[in-house]
Amino acid sequence: MTTKKYYRLLTIAGSDSGGGAGIQADLKTFSALGCFGMSVITALTAQNTVSVLGIYEVPSNFIKKQLDAVISDIGVDAVKIGMLFNSEVIKTVAERLHYYEIEKIVLDPVMVAKSGDKLLKDDAIDAMLEELIPISTIITPNIPEASVLINKQINSKFDIENAGMILLSSGTKSVLIKGGHTSDVTSSDYLFVKNKDGKIENYLFEEKRIETKNTHGTGCTLSSAIAAYLAKGFSIKESVELSKKYLTDAIRSGAEYKLGNGYGSVNHFFSN
Repeated sequence: MTTKKYYRLLTIAGSDSGGGAGIQADLKTFSALGCFGMSVITALTAQNTVSVLGIYEVPSNFIKKQLDAVISDIGVDAVKIGMLFNSEVIKTVAERLHYYEIEKIVLDPVMVAKSGDKLLKDDAIDAMLEELIPISTIITPNIPEASVLINKQINSKFDIENAGMILLSSGTKSVLIKGGHTSDVTSSDYLFVKNKDGKIENYLFEEKRIETKNTHGTGCTLSSAIAAYLAKGFSIKESVELSKKYLTDAIRSGAEYKLGNGYGSVNHFFSN
C-alpha cells in the first residue's frame, strides 16, 4: 500500500471568533487548496464583522510549546505568519523558525483589523523588521502597513516601487504590496522579487475590483494561499498569481452572501 503525504501548512496567527480572518481564514484556505492545516495561536480575539471587542494575549512560552509540538512531530512544508501582537512573541516565533530551519515563510504583517481596531503594539515594528522579515520568503503588507514599515507615506506608484526596494533591503526574498486600499477600479498588487543573481524583478497583478463589503480576511486568505502554493513547489511569482486568482473568485462568490452587520467574509469554498 502506497503511503500518501500531505502538504503540511502551519499558520501562526491570532484567532478570529467571527471566523472571517486570522487562524480560521487560514485553515479554510489551506483546506480549500488541498493542504493539511495546523495552527499556533498567538492571541484570542473577541471579534465579529463590526469590531474587535477584546484581545487576550497568549504567553510567548506557550506559543513556543505549540511550535515545538507541531514542528518536531509533524513538520511543515510552509508557514504563514499573521497577527503576532508584540515584540516578545515576534522574537520567539523568529527564533523557533530559525532553529527548525524552515525555508518557506509567508509573513503577513497584520497591524489593523478591517474595522480599524489596532492589532499590533508599537514596540513590535522594529522587532518585525529585525527578526522576522530577514528570514521570510515573502512579506505581504497592504499600502498602510508598508507605510508603517518604511516610516514613510505611500501616495503613488513611484512610492510603492520605492517601498518595495526598501523592504527588500531588509533581507526578505520578495515583497508583495497589496493595493486593495486604493480607490481604483482595479485591485492592483505589486510584487518585487530578488532573484538568485541579486537582480530585482517587478510584476503587477490586476483584477477588476468587486463591489462588496464582504472583504474581511482578504489579507489572511491571500497570504495563506501563497503559502499553500509555495508548499506545492510553485515559484514565488506563480504562487502570487494563483493566489490572486483564488482570492478574487472567493470575493466574487462571497459577495452574494449576507453575514453580520459589518464586513462579511469571502467564500473560501466557492468551488465546492
